[in-house]
Amino acid sequence: MQLSHNEDKNFSLSRFESMLKTNIVLFFDAEEFEDIINYYLENGKVALAKKATKLGLEQHPTSINLKLFQVEMFIFENKLDIADALLDELYRIESSNEEIFIQKANIFSRRDNHKKAIELLEKALEITEDEADVLNLIGMEYLFLEDYENAKYYFMECVEIDNEDYSSLYNIIFAFEFLGQNQEAIDYLNDYLNANPYCEVAWHQVGKQYYILKKYEKALAAFDFAIISDDTFVGAYLEKGKVLERLKKYNEAIENYSITLNLEDPTSFALLRIGKCHERLGNDELALQFYQKCVKDDALLDKGWIAITDFYIKKQYFQKALYFIAKAINIDCENVQYWKRFGNINNRLNLFEEAEEGYRRAIELGNYELQTWLSRTDILVQLGEFDAAIKSLQDAAEFYPENVEIEYRLSGLYFNLNKFDKGRFHLENGLKLDIEYNMILELLFPSVYQLDIVQNIIRKFQKASQ
Repeated sequence: MQLSHNEDKNFSLSRFESMLKTNIVLFFDAEEFEDIINYYLENGKVALAKKATKLGLEQHPTSINLKLFQVEMFIFENKLDIADALLDELYRIESSNEEIFIQKANIFSRRDNHKKAIELLEKALEITEDEADVLNLIGMEYLFLEDYENAKYYFMECVEIDNEDYSSLYNIIFAFEFLGQNQEAIDYLNDYLNANPYCEVAWHQVGKQYYILKKYEKALAAFDFAIISDDTFVGAYLEKGKVLERLKKYNEAIENYSITLNLEDPTSFALLRIGKCHERLGNDELALQFYQKCVKDDALLDKGWIAITDFYIKKQYFQKALYFIAKAINIDCENVQYWKRFGNINNRLNLFEEAEEGYRRAIELGNYELQTWLSRTDILVQLGEFDAAIKSLQDAAEFYPENVEIEYRLSGLYFNLNKFDKGRFHLENGLKLDIEYNMILELLFPSVYQLDIVQNIIRKFQKASQ
């Protein structure tokens, strides 16, 4: 009985794996090795693919295809010079092999020489029988070059060859979006849908473009068509839910998000959005239930922890808010948003040392919002850490030069430390920027504000401004 190709391939694979277990060397023809290597590469088993390539070349040392697999292994291991030299050798033997040009292009791409990679891929395109794969590779190189117009062209060519090449379709829409051509993307998708009216992927993408353009009713219609085309399409229900939220149709949004929970394992995104909808409907208990399910499903999703924390902050249940944000920090201590909230909550609880730590950590992790700097400074002032407060403001001034709130605070601090020249300098800077803001000095440094020298400077500027 004649075996089918798949049965033959499975038999070869079983024999090969049996050989590895027993250390008994068996013979395979070159094509069998190619199938085995392909299988391992497609399944991410690179070490086994490498072993099969080595054994294959020992049995078939002149096989061009096996040597090309060896090149692929070298490229994967970033041994680009070795791979390049081997390709040069193979080119001398078989200059019309498209895979040689493709792998050469791969090396140039890895070296960020995308233009040279495109040149080589264009040569491969001239001789290949599988144009779609090469066109796709050229499109990817243009994406690397951020040449979205050319990228679009090549991915469109791919879709012309295979209208179910959804990877290329996504890349086309990505290029349209990056160029801000959302209406053009819709026009292209509508042309595509004229030939493929039941393509849920295309309807889904049309809906997303209308969402970006804030044409929510049209977006809803597109997502409905996607669902009609495939009523198990989770992405369409999620996007439809987002649109319904925008339209403040929260109960309908909940219905769509809930459908996704029954179609596949619950996603943290859907749980979070259901919680948000319930919160907006005033269903506090249900909102909390879904927020808690969200963080249980994915403890690394910061939006879940932030949703719970912000819920309690709005209710002014600061102790509960602190409890949850502390749990979040224990899971991810590098999250800027967590530390910022940690600072704000402790500040509201008058736990100033903890609040200062929160703001400081947020700044260290890259949160350079002016309010974070100012909040930290004001706490340092309350703690009597005047030098640290000045340093904090000086750091802030590098990001916000000539900022009136920084200048008045620096003035108050320097006067407080009896450094009158520096105090005068920053007070005059603040008055020049906005004389009305001198109330900052009155609120934060009342004793400084009452000083004769300070009052004289303020009166002088008030007269000059009249």
